[in-house]
Parts: sequence; C-alpha cells; structure tokens
Amino acid sequence: MCRNMTEPDWDNVPLVAGSGGVLTEELRTSHSGRKALMLTRQSDPSEFLNLAKTMDIEVAEIVSQKGRSNPRLHFGRGRLEAIRDELRMAPESHPWFGVDLILVNANLSPRQLVNMTDLLQCETWDRVRLLLELFTQHASSVEARNQVRIARLNADRNILRELVNRETTGERLGFGAGGRTGWNIALSALSRELQTLKNRQKKYAKAIKERQRQRKDSGAKTVGLAGYTNAGKSSLFAALCGKPVLVEDRYFSTLETTVGRMQFSPRILLVDTIGFIDEIPSDLLDAFSATLQESIDCDLLLLLLDSSDSVPEVIRKFETSRRELFDRTDIDLEPYELQVVLTKSDACSEDHVKEVLRALKIYGIDNPIVTSSSSSIGIHLLRSEILTCLHGPPIEMQISHSSSPNARPLAAIESQIRRMAMVREREVNDLGIRIIAWIDPIDWFRLQQSFGSRIFEIIKNSQSE
Repeated sequence: MCRNMTEPDWDNVPLVAGSGGVLTEELRTSHSGRKALMLTRQSDPSEFLNLAKTMDIEVAEIVSQKGRSNPRLHFGRGRLEAIRDELRMAPESHPWFGVDLILVNANLSPRQLVNMTDLLQCETWDRVRLLLELFTQHASSVEARNQVRIARLNADRNILRELVNRETTGERLGFGAGGRTGWNIALSALSRELQTLKNRQKKYAKAIKERQRQRKDSGAKTVGLAGYTNAGKSSLFAALCGKPVLVEDRYFSTLETTVGRMQFSPRILLVDTIGFIDEIPSDLLDAFSATLQESIDCDLLLLLLDSSDSVPEVIRKFETSRRELFDRTDIDLEPYELQVVLTKSDACSEDHVKEVLRALKIYGIDNPIVTSSSSSIGIHLLRSEILTCLHGPPIEMQISHSSSPNARPLAAIESQIRRMAMVREREVNDLGIRIIAWIDPIDWFRLQQSFGSRIFEIIKNSQSE
C-alpha cells in the first residue's frame, strides 16, 4: 500500500516512546548494558530494580527523597538540579560516570515526565516507560507486537499532548488561530495509526471469541493460569501439559496466550498468558485486554503465587492479582471456580510454606495446592483437583462381557472411554474391566446410551466403607 508522502514513517522514527518526550538521535532496539540512575520515593524499590535487571540495565545508585510528590517534577527542583550537575561533572572514577538513563520508580504524569527530562537533560523513564521497553523486547507474536504498539502509542500521545500544550499556551496559531504546529501534525498522524491498530486488535478479539466458541461446542473445558509476573505460570503450564513454552526466571517473559491440552486429559485445555504487576496503569493493561480475557473466560481459574517469596510479599502479590482480576475484568467468579496454587515450593522450607498457608487462611483461602514444577511436587494432586472441579468426583464403572457374537469387544469400549475421560485406575475382573475415571456427566450419559447394560456405575455402600 502506498504511504502518504506527508505522513511520517513511524516504523523508523522513535518518536517519544522510551525517551520521555525527547527525540533521540537513534532508535535503540536493545538496552542491555546501559547504566542508569534510579530515583524513588518508595521505601522498597526491589521490584523496580528487578524490572531493570530483566532488561540487563545496570543501576549505578538509588537516589531517594521522602515527602510528597512534586506535581510538576515529582522530585524537588533543587535535588534534580544537583543530580544534573553531578552527572555532567562526573569523572571516570565517579560511580555515575557513563550514566545515560534516569529511571523513576513511579507512574509519572506526562507533565512530570517532560519537565524532568528537560531539567535533567537525560533520557528519563518512569515505570510505564520501562514496562513498554520490556514488553517491546519480549513481544514475539504478531498479536503481542500489535498490543505493545498500541500501549506505546497511547503513552506517546499523552506526551505529545503535553508538548502541544506547552508550545501553544498563550499563542495564536497563525492568522485567526487556524495554523498548526509540527507537534499537532505528529499527534494527528499518531492518532490515525492508533485507530488502525485498534481496528486490527478488534479483529484479533473476534478471532479469540470464535476459538472459544469452537472449544465450547466441541465439549472442551478450559483452565486459565493467572497470577503475578514471574509466579511460575509458564513452568506449571509445561509441567501439566508437556508442551514446551518459554520458561525464564524473568519478568514478563510471556506476553501472548499459549494454549495446550493437559496431559492424559482429553478436551481439557490450559491457557497461559501475561502476568500482573503492582500499580500497572489501566491504559497499559487495556492494550492486553483481549489476551487477558482469553485466560480469564474459562471453566476454572488457577491463581498462582510464588511460595518462595516472603509472607508479606506473597500477600501483596495475592492482593494485586485479585484486584486486577475482579476490579478490572467485569467477571464474577464463584469460589469453586477459583483455585489458588502455590508454586516453587522446592525453593523454600516446609516451615515457610506453612507460614504462607496460615497467612492465606486469613483471606479465606483454605485449600491452596502446594506445587513445584521442577521437582513435580503436587503436580499429580493439582491435575486431580482440576479434573474434580471440572467433572466432579471420579466415577467407578464396570465394562461387562457380552454373549452376543456381534457385540463390540471390551478393548473398543475401553478405547472410547479413554478418548472421553481420564482413567485413574484399571483392573481386569471376572465381569470384564473395572475402571475409575474422571468423565464429564454429559459424556458419561452418552456412554450409557451407547452401550446400555454393558457399562454401569459401581455404587458402593457407604456403611461398608
């Protein structure tokens, strides 16, 4: 398609994404090895440090300032001017020598981000900008790149609006105020591209809805994996279904949806998707709404928590994940549809796991399942719990012989059962074959209709048990 000659080529122009409102001389595709200075008003910036570490950015020093955030600059002007001067005059022996990036541990307003960049004369990122760059590096599929691009352009548009306001305040744009600045033209072009990407995302959302409808019509059950980023969702996904996925001890290594069949379980699909993080802006999360919705619109939702974290950290991540699920996704999950799973239990002691269980019990979580994907602890129990939640308790059934010469052999009946159910136990007896299996009630009804008296459920006397 021919591009309008007056429209900028946004694929080759960095615009303002990741540069805090300042056009850089060249577009960086990798930030590995960069040296940064971190500014924070929070007491514990460890999560922000981990985000920077995921991008291989070296944080030379953390500069903190207490008190209320400045509405114009976030930090105090005097403190920022001192930082700027020290960066300019830093000799080679100074820890700040080579710093070319400022990381601000806060979700800054466009006004604050532009003002800080102007004052510091250095590329400045807040939490949103750091996450955008991280998402850009990890986006591999077409859908993920489209979602990241929408998030970046939304952030860019806010910065551009601030720049337009700064340039036009108190001015007349040409005769009769009918003129336009260069920033206005860039803003219009950005808005057009953003609308095009949103239309593309709507088509992607429709495709997801169609896939979900087809799965439902085929009788498949879906199990969604949700939780804080780096909680071990991809590792658990691989352990449950045996499908190789990207597994890394890094934040946001998964940005797109991965669907796979649970091992030994016909028509039970696992859905792995992007994780949550604290204080993520609504605009940024909305860009991934289609991806998140595919994981959330399921028959059973597993909420994963990293049991190796400290108890306060586990509770903080639990509250963040629950808030993102219930406050931002218009869903109402019944208690039996949500199962809490503790991961990475092999990375901590049993006493620590017990403390985590006691802390979760205060929030009404009485039955979390403790697992470890690397050592397979709890994986069999979790698989059984998934099947019980979706199909009810396992059924003990008997397949009997038939004297009719045209009757279907036992092996054929058993083969059909295995295609429809997950067999837990099998035994050959005088009557035929006894099987204990999880099976959907509708499929069990169909089996009984097909084979009549040759297959029946064994009802045990509770008194004899």
